[in-house]
This record gives sequence, structure tokens and C-alpha cells, in this order.
Amino acid sequence: MKKLPVVSRTHVFKNRKQILKNPIPFHHDNFNRLGDTFEVAVGLKKRIIFTRQAKFIKQILQTKQKHYQKSSLQTVDLAKYIGRGLLTSNGEHWRNHRRMIQPAFHKRKLQGLLQIMYQAIKGELSKIKAGEIQDIYPLMGDLAFQVVATSLFSRDDIQVQMSALKEITEANQRMLIQEMRQPYLNWWYKFSGKINRHIKLSLKARAILSSIIKERLAQDSEKDDLMDMLLKATYEDGSRMPEKQLIDEILILFAAGHETTANALGFILFLLAKHPEKQEKAFAEINAIDWTEGIEMESLRKLAYVKQCIEEGMRLYPPAYYIDRESIIKDEIEDYEIPENSMLLLAIYELHRDSRFWESPNAFQPERFDPANKRDYSDYYFPFGGGPRMCIGNNFAMQEMILTVAEILRSFTLRPVDDEVLINPLISLKPVSVKLHFIPR
Repeated sequence: MKKLPVVSRTHVFKNRKQILKNPIPFHHDNFNRLGDTFEVAVGLKKRIIFTRQAKFIKQILQTKQKHYQKSSLQTVDLAKYIGRGLLTSNGEHWRNHRRMIQPAFHKRKLQGLLQIMYQAIKGELSKIKAGEIQDIYPLMGDLAFQVVATSLFSRDDIQVQMSALKEITEANQRMLIQEMRQPYLNWWYKFSGKINRHIKLSLKARAILSSIIKERLAQDSEKDDLMDMLLKATYEDGSRMPEKQLIDEILILFAAGHETTANALGFILFLLAKHPEKQEKAFAEINAIDWTEGIEMESLRKLAYVKQCIEEGMRLYPPAYYIDRESIIKDEIEDYEIPENSMLLLAIYELHRDSRFWESPNAFQPERFDPANKRDYSDYYFPFGGGPRMCIGNNFAMQEMILTVAEILRSFTLRPVDDEVLINPLISLKPVSVKLHFIPR
């Protein structure tokens, strides 16, 4: 078996400022120098395997997924802030709760949330000032958070609590990024009490959600929202989810659900603004639908080109630009041995722009996802992950993004202010800002 090429600790330390700010160029250079798979030394003994090799990524996520699990980056580091929910657990704990929660995100269940989601989107988009230049990214963050909140709780009188929850979620994410990118300072973060301060913030978030859950239970009334579905979910023995676990799952929905969708929408709207011919093609499709009676699921299915724009946007800017895994047993890929307990980072951003799989990989071409093209991208397209651990909210997110893009383009022509959008890779891939000119139609 061949040995993987290694990026030395010295090279990592020399580039520590760049890595902290944006690690994508650093690792892109490593891929170009060392090949599709390599190791990065991050401690005295610890190494992380990076790969953009399509076969390897599919093997880890799908064909040999039982040999891998979520790494300690999520099950320990992230879990200390948001608990042990679907995103941050492994094994039987994960399987049990996946079975419980999955029905809440079936497409037929999402039909019942459609009007709740649509009203939340319309309410947030009313803040756009016609004829002016506006940074759409903060608005997309508010919109995505509000969609999750209203879909969960069916309430519009908890804005103060939701605002506090949003601030805590974002503050803890910033802390976690520092821990992940500066592991050599983790001793200081613990010694100085910085980590403990953020854990106390998490306790505050949990208290907010606990009070909302208790109010719902005291009402003893049924509502067709996600909270109702979670409250009714049962284990195999018929028992209900305890409050602690319920809060863990809700925190996961807020942390993962709003952040990734907001990021994707920011990039997608920029791409549409930059490509007016694609934007007008999407508008023609949107304009052919009768919106006077609101929106129905059947109408949503007719927005095929809008969906293609979203799929292409998530190819170029995948929210989960790296996916983490840890090997449970020894494995191998081609001529390389993967030792047991190895941490792996799957470079989805690199894979989605690989010219071996994508023609004109850096170009925005929604037509490549037209079913008429009959091209199968499933071996190298993972915007929502893959295999059994594919994002449980992928249909929810797609429905939300289609509605948002359609509602914006129905009212405005978008024009970009900047030639490019700067990226800010945190836990998910974020745009720094997305300044657009909103011209009334």
C-alpha cells in the first residue's frame, strides 16, 4: 500500500493566518501539489485525511458508509453547544431519532407547512426597499431563521426569544470555528473560560426553548407544525421524546437549517443577478403561474428551471463545503490504506468544481441539471451530503429556496453591485455580503 502525502505541521503553522481566514485556497494548493488525497498534520500525532476523489467520497458516504461515522468535530466539539441531535450523534442513538423524525420531513407533510412557510417568506421580503441597493445576505439570514421558527412553532409573538436564540447560535458558531482552525490554542480557550462562557450561552438558549415547549404542552391543542410532529413522535416502545432530546433536535434544526439555507440563497441570488438571461428565463417560468390564490405544491413543481438554478448554485457554492467522517475500522481506497479512527474531510467544494466531471466547472449553467440532458451527476454531486446521513431537511430547504427565489423575481429585477461575491467559510460556506440592486418589475 502507498503512503499518503503529508502536509507538515510547519507548513500548516506558516499558513495559520490564511487558514483561519479562509482555508479553501490553502487546501486547493495542497490538492494541486499532492493529488486528490493527502494528510494534514495538525498535532504531535494527529493527522486529518483530505480528499476530493469522487470514488473515495462515494465510498465513505454510500457504498461503505457503515465503516464510517460522524467525527468528533461534530459529536464532541459541536455537540457541547447544541446537544446530541441528528447532526451530532452516531450509532443507535442516531438511528432511533432519525426514524422518529424522518416522517416530519416527508413531502406530504411539507405540504401542510407550505402556507406557513410562504407567509413567513413574504413577511421578511417586504423589508426589501424597491429601487435601492441592499445587502441581501442579512435579510436571507433573518428569512431562513423565521421560516424555521414559524414552521416549528406556528407563532408570531416570540420574536424577542427567537432573536436571542439567533444571536446565541451565531456566537457559538464563531467560537467553534476558532477551536477548529486554531487547535493549538484550545488549551487557552479552556483556561481563560472562553469555552465555558459559550456553554452558558447554550444553556440560555435551552431555557428559551424549554419555556416555549412548556407553553405548548400547557395549551393541550394540536397544530399542524413541526413541533406537533416532534411531540407526537414515539420510540419503538411507544414512549415520547424527553424534553432534553427534544431541545437537542430543535437546536439542530435552528443551527443547521437556517444557516445553510441562508448561505445558499445569498449565492444563488448573486448568480441570478450576474446572469440576466438566466434570471429572465426563471422569471418567465414564475410569471406563468397564477399567484393570486397564494401558492400550491403543484405550482411549485412547475418551477423546474428555478430549481435547476438552485441546484447549480449549490454546486458552485455548497453550504457543506467539507463533510467530516471518522473511520470505524481499517479501510482502503485504491492503493491507500485508511487506518482505524482516522478523521477525514471530504472536499465537496473541490469535487463540485472538478473539470474531470463538469464541463466549464466554474460557469453558472443551470441547464446542466435539466432532466432532458439525461446526465447522471449522483457520483460527484453532494449538496446535501449523501447516503443514510443525507440532510433530513433537504426537501424542506429546497421548497423554501424555490419559494424565496420565485417571490423575489416576481417583484424585482436583480442587478449585481460587485463583480464577484467574497466567501467566508465557517461551519458552512457563507458569502461575506451580497449587494444587489432591486429594480421593481
